[in-house]
Amino acid sequence: MRLKTAFALALFASAAPALAIDSVTVSRIDADKVKVTWTDSDPVDIIVTDTPVAAGAAIPVIKANRRGEAIVGLPATKRQFLVLRDGGDASLTLTAERELPLARGSNFRDLGGYKGAGGKTVRWGRIFRSGALPLLSDQDYTLLGGLDIGTIVDLRSLEEREVAATQLDDRTGALFVSNDYSLKPLMANMGSMKGEYVYTGMEKLLAPQYRSLFKRLLADDGAVMYHCSAGQDRTGIASALILSALGVDRETILADYHLSTQLRRPQNEMPPLDPADYPTNPIVQYYAAAAKKPGGVKAEPLYSASGQSHLAQFFELLDRDYGGVEGYLATLGISKVDIARLQTLYLE
Repeated sequence: MRLKTAFALALFASAAPALAIDSVTVSRIDADKVKVTWTDSDPVDIIVTDTPVAAGAAIPVIKANRRGEAIVGLPATKRQFLVLRDGGDASLTLTAERELPLARGSNFRDLGGYKGAGGKTVRWGRIFRSGALPLLSDQDYTLLGGLDIGTIVDLRSLEEREVAATQLDDRTGALFVSNDYSLKPLMANMGSMKGEYVYTGMEKLLAPQYRSLFKRLLADDGAVMYHCSAGQDRTGIASALILSALGVDRETILADYHLSTQLRRPQNEMPPLDPADYPTNPIVQYYAAAAKKPGGVKAEPLYSASGQSHLAQFFELLDRDYGGVEGYLATLGISKVDIARLQTLYLE
């Protein structure tokens, strides 16, 4: 009986489909190497490619790895992608570093790799989010110059752009898009919420910026990069809207949003300034006041006074007032047809 049972289990195991490559992460070790981890029962080959295309014909740098992790040579000076080839069914999984390894950047990352509508995946190398970029090094500009960025959408206010100009468009020839507004009413509105639902009204205050961003995504003119100062609040909302339109689930969107706490580099978001020279500029005064606190300027966890995610509370507002993200996007002139086109352009 035991032999028959063992034989039956062996037959079942051999007939069961092999598990696909899953839970892939890429984390940088140093300027020359990254660590790749994954889950799969089959041996895995790893291929390095310069383009975000899952082509498996190239010679792998790692062959038949069964450990579920590997160290791969990947210089920080050049944006490259990794293809994991499943030894069981030869399926290919494209992946990359989420955070770009900038020496003087903050919170610059790729929105690719998340599961979206129809089981498809958000394309790598097409949509980037970031904090402010006033202190980028020449090496940073070289790295970003290889991303084929067609449009930079600056979500910041007049006061922010006055003191921390974005020069990436000048270096790359990308189209620069911004909409003028003052930061003062936005900060006053957030401050009045006493730590709860702090993004209330943001969808109205930033409507011109978010409309411009979606129009540029729909234009399909190279990669799109958008940013504010910290790359977490206005940029976090923008990312949530984009990922929602692409069919990414809210749990994943919230996880992406909260990455900002660990990926921000506040010291790179504002150039050295004397606040006395800008007595009426709210962003200069904000960073100056934060710098005087113990530990200096640092990224604060994005949770309300009661412990709820700021973005989760914002989703509540969109659901209540607009019937969800799609209803809000309709107020920006983004139709269901447009959303279908976005999914065609940015999912694979």
